[in-house]
Order: sequence, then structure tokens, then C-alpha cells
Amino acid sequence: MPIINTVKPEDATGELAELYGKITAMRGRVSNSAQIFSSSPELIKQQMSFIGYYMNHKVLSMPLLACIRTLISDKNNCQYCVDFNSSMLINMLGWTPKEVEAMRANPADAKLEDKEKAMLLFVLKAVRTPHTIEAQDVQTLRNIGYDDGDILDATNHGARMSAIDIIFDAFKIEKDF
Repeated sequence: MPIINTVKPEDATGELAELYGKITAMRGRVSNSAQIFSSSPELIKQQMSFIGYYMNHKVLSMPLLACIRTLISDKNNCQYCVDFNSSMLINMLGWTPKEVEAMRANPADAKLEDKEKAMLLFVLKAVRTPHTIEAQDVQTLRNIGYDDGDILDATNHGARMSAIDIIFDAFKIEKDF
């Protein structure tokens, strides 16, 4: 049970009930990862907007984004997020458990195209050691076809995952999948 008060879907009223309805329509249910934000409906709206933006990103693929989330959460020891995103790679994207483990052991082994691997490795470097990023790192991504918006979007995705990991771990979210 989380150590912050959350509102179950059956107990939600008003704006929160409406938001939960939208989440249910999108995902089929209101997971613990959504309920953790229930004491702040504005945060649920922000999170839904964030997810919607990336689900429809014109360049950054679902596999790349799931890899970013898995590896950021792995480094942060957020087991909920590691398991959730690993299961997404396996159940939705057809990866094998061995392929996920290989990526976790060595991100360069991610089952992605070389261009996406370059972005993945950049984001990991930016989130883990931001002071080591140099202009050439960004230029390398430009040279292989990413624009600055894509680079910023991918880095934001990784950085925001760290924030989510902190929230989920601090408030002791329970696995529900």
C-alpha cells in the first residue's frame, strides 16, 4: 500500500472521476501508476498529456522510448518501472526476456536500429552524467538525422523518467501488473 493517500477508481468523484474515465478508455483500467497522482488531478492531467505526446511522437519510436524508460529506471533501482517497461518490450513489442536482459547488461546491445541506439546512449549519458555532454555529442545525433527537437524530447523523456522513479519509490507504489 502506498504511503501517500490515493483514490481508488470506485471512490473518485468530480474531475478525478472524469480523468479516471479517460485513463480507463485509454488503458482499460486505472493502474497504481495513475492512482499515485490522485491527490493532485493537475499532475494526472500533466502525466496524461506527457504520455499522449510521446505515444504520437513523429520520430521517437515506442521501442526506443521503452528502452530509455527501462534503462533509466534500472539505474535508479525503480523495480516497478523496470518491470513495467520490460514487460512492455516483451509483451507489446515482441522482445524476448533474454534481449531485455542483454540490453540491461549493455545498452549498446538494445534491439534497436543503430540510429536509435545512438539516441539511447546519448540520453543515458545526458541523464546520468549531464556535465559530460559536449557539443559534438549533439552534433553526432544531428549528423544521423535527428533534429534538436528530437534530441530535447528524448532527453526530456529520460529525465522525466528519473522524476517518476523518485515519486514511485518514495511513496512505495505497489506492482499491479
